[in-house]
Amino acid sequence: MAPPARYDLRGLNCPLPVLKARKKLAAMAPGSLLQLETTDPLAVIDIPAFCAEAGHRLVETTAQDGGHRFLIERSALTS
Repeated sequence: MAPPARYDLRGLNCPLPVLKARKKLAAMAPGSLLQLETTDPLAVIDIPAFCAEAGHRLVETTAQDGGHRFLIERSALTS
């Protein structure tokens, strides 16, 4: 499997991380992995909710200094 695409969303606040992640995932092939890096404290709520709503699989959430890292598998459904 290909390594995940990385998307740096640090410094962006709600709702931009979700909006940009949605657009990026829509352009990716189903089953592709996307790693997001965020500093928005609300991303820990917003990104999992977005994944659940859009049908994407949230593979992993990791806290890191000043933010979070999310690993998302793009669903076969359109988002």
